[in-house]
Amino acid sequence: MSEPLVKKYNIVDLFAGAGGLSYGFLQTGRFTIKAAFEMNPNAQQTYLHNHKIDKSCMYGDVSDALLEETREKLGQIDVVIGGPPCQGFSNANRQKNHAISLNNSLVKKYVKAVLHLNPKAFLMENVSMLQSEIHRFYVSDEDEDDIRKYKISTADSQIQLLEDGFVFDGIIDIVSDLNMIINYLWEDNDYLVLNIIFRNRNNTEKLKATLKKYQHKLVDFADKLTNGEGNDYIIQQERVAGKALQQYFNKGILNGLCEAIKPSILIQRMLSKAKEIKDNAIKVERFSVEQGLVACVKSMSVLDYITSILGAGCNGYTIDKGVLSAATFGVPQKRMRYVILGVKKGIADNIELPKGTVKEDQFKTVHDAIWDLENINVTTKVADGMKGVAITKAPKGISSLGLALRDSNILFNHISTETTEIALKRFMAIKQGQNFHNLPDYLKESYSDSKRTQNTIYLRLIYNQPSGTVVNVRKSMWIHPTLHRALSIREAARLQTFPDSFVFCGNKDSQYQQVGNAVPPMLARVIGECLCGYLDKESAEIPFSALTS
Repeated sequence: MSEPLVKKYNIVDLFAGAGGLSYGFLQTGRFTIKAAFEMNPNAQQTYLHNHKIDKSCMYGDVSDALLEETREKLGQIDVVIGGPPCQGFSNANRQKNHAISLNNSLVKKYVKAVLHLNPKAFLMENVSMLQSEIHRFYVSDEDEDDIRKYKISTADSQIQLLEDGFVFDGIIDIVSDLNMIINYLWEDNDYLVLNIIFRNRNNTEKLKATLKKYQHKLVDFADKLTNGEGNDYIIQQERVAGKALQQYFNKGILNGLCEAIKPSILIQRMLSKAKEIKDNAIKVERFSVEQGLVACVKSMSVLDYITSILGAGCNGYTIDKGVLSAATFGVPQKRMRYVILGVKKGIADNIELPKGTVKEDQFKTVHDAIWDLENINVTTKVADGMKGVAITKAPKGISSLGLALRDSNILFNHISTETTEIALKRFMAIKQGQNFHNLPDYLKESYSDSKRTQNTIYLRLIYNQPSGTVVNVRKSMWIHPTLHRALSIREAARLQTFPDSFVFCGNKDSQYQQVGNAVPPMLARVIGECLCGYLDKESAEIPFSALTS
């Protein structure tokens, strides 16, 4: 007797990365990938290798999803999925030297792509903090029509451009004029090298080492600063900075150097932010100098923007949104993700996100995920990790999760960072659950400001608990629970519930980053199954002959 036909749905993955969302959806057996959009060439390679789609279905720029020719080529799209890069909305990763995150425009492109492709449903995932009122778009000229059309709420906001105490006469005229901003802005390399000096101001030894490392560039730049034409405040402060650098390199006078360059550094940051405001057409209602220099603007909640536009009108989407805890879905990781799910109003007038059923005392652990790899040697070479190592029968005592993830006779990506002498000393001093802050002071000396180091740095995982949120564990230097080495790419992938047959491509740091950026496939699969429940109701109303014709 033949198997009954099962309706399959076409998906497009925006900001696909390595493809964790797609992979989870494919695991349901109910979806077909029509196209994926991803800029990073290493992530593209990973996606193509594991999802077996034609290269012509991989697009680099998500803007291509907004083209009419793309829509015609793809045909009917049932579901758009994706996670616009979240750094712009993450407290841990926010770049304080920038006024506007580039990721803001990517979220807007996601929304526009959904409107353009007009799928039956969409799924957007992001960091859990997306729900916070803190995460807002500054209103630009191009937003005004959307604000009126979709009745999006706005509020007064401020962009701090310069600290109190550094404001000078004529400053508003400068930040209001793009030509003047450009005239005073330094070359990127000049700013970056001087900013490195300024950032090391609290660590004398590191400051001296950095000055020595960049001496040639700094000597040339000091000459440029001291010989600048004009006599206005900005030029005067640049001369002060240049002379302080010359005094250090000519006479070894370090005292007062960082204070001398501080005004110029802060002014350059101000100019850079002012240029961002101009480049992004942010509407400035006025500038204020009452408490430093502030641009008074309007802003709107990121979440309001998404839901107001996609939920509008009778042709819009019924939406549910909320934070899903990966651990409650069987993922060995305390990862909290904000999920927005939408289904066309004509298909469902009420939807609910899936609910995790795994209780805290039954959470999967780091031990469940990676213990069976403990006696398999890691490599530090990407080429060897891509060849993989043959693995034998699973060891006795392996967990059900470990057995499910161990789906290949070859273990790929079991690659770790090389262990330096200082790193090994740190590894040996840190116990499970401890991190950088538990080290003795003499093992912290290479950090310019050790007190500001995050608690996730040099974190040794606890075997009998879920891990924290997996990020780029190479940058964070996560430590294996029992071995004195960094966590491997494969072990990090296991914590994300990627099976061993899923191969990551690219250089070492890119592989670690791809793993950290991904949505756990186990979580994605549950969301996909939930979505099918709503889409199937529409399919059930379509005559069988229409499905098979």
